[in-house]
Amino acid sequence: MADDYDSERFPGNFYQGMILKLDRARGRGVVRSHSGKEVLFQFPFVSIVGAGIGGTMPGIELIAEGDIVGFDVGWTSKGLRVTTINPRSAHSSN
Repeated sequence: MADDYDSERFPGNFYQGMILKLDRARGRGVVRSHSGKEVLFQFPFVSIVGAGIGGTMPGIELIAEGDIVGFDVGWTSKGLRVTTINPRSAHSSN
């Protein structure tokens, strides 16, 4: 049923959230969901939409703390983790 899907709440089939913490040296961070839940991510176990292929942390330059992003999650041996990040807001690179 088309009415069951909320395209404003899940644009592009992603949950909405914000990059709360990002440790570029270690390649890990935290996304806070719209509902306030904090979910961890870590390279190389997360993929960034629009990132090139290769390297140790492909796409880390496309995200920054405070960015509004779309994200998807999956279950791992360490619990719930972010598996995909879709950058939404533009920011200047360092």
